[in-house]
Amino acid sequence: MADAMLEVTGARLAADVRRGSGPAVVALHGLGSSRANEDADGFFGWTAVAEAGRTLVRYDARGHGRSSGAPQPAAYRWEALADDLLAVLDEVSPDEPVDGIGVSMGTGTLLTLAVRRPERFRRLVLVLPPTAWSSRAAQRDLYESSARFVEQRGMDAWVRGTASLPGPPVAEEAGAAALPPDVDGALLPSVLRGAAGSDLPPEADVAGLEHDVLLMPWTGDPGHPMSTAERLLELLPNAALDVMRDGEALRGAGGRAAAFLTR
Repeated sequence: MADAMLEVTGARLAADVRRGSGPAVVALHGLGSSRANEDADGFFGWTAVAEAGRTLVRYDARGHGRSSGAPQPAAYRWEALADDLLAVLDEVSPDEPVDGIGVSMGTGTLLTLAVRRPERFRRLVLVLPPTAWSSRAAQRDLYESSARFVEQRGMDAWVRGTASLPGPPVAEEAGAAALPPDVDGALLPSVLRGAAGSDLPPEADVAGLEHDVLLMPWTGDPGHPMSTAERLLELLPNAALDVMRDGEALRGAGGRAAAFLTR
């Protein structure tokens, strides 16, 4: 994977660009993932977008994959990751709005920046919207306890423990691999605490977004509950819902996202 290194405040982000036509599509991975993990998993690499002829921009979030980071929890909050995204947009598409695809943490990053700078976006695809608002407290506690576990017993022990937990039925049916986090063990507690300190923007701010939005949740995952997607559907004036209920729907997610962005 040939990387272009983008300089942002406090980090260097590893990115790749597949050139095409039309507005660029910027794709953001989830917590603990990376471009490499997405490619290995085979579901959220968004090759269908590039195959549809669009310019596809992907990068590893700070502290993930081949991007650098520091052990500072505040640097991994969605507000800070939105600052990184804005710097990427200034580099790859300074004069035109982009389409955004975000998975889980990527959804949080996209919505945070879209509320702040709506003119930078054309359409949004929000995949696996995470816990938010009233459902965020329990997830926050889980991230904090996980960070303490990693500090006390190490990343390998934490990976072994989480690997034994059942995954979402949709992902298991589709044959998704349980990949370890693509995050350095020295950074993982800070990354987890950054997630613990994050939430989606206030509901009233989200309701002000007028972009066309495709919501793509899956079922059976408490960390990405249907309730978040359903609430976003209520709030966003131009949103549509595409629920991934089985492995076939997950395997076809990239094609449906590409169709939404190129229609």
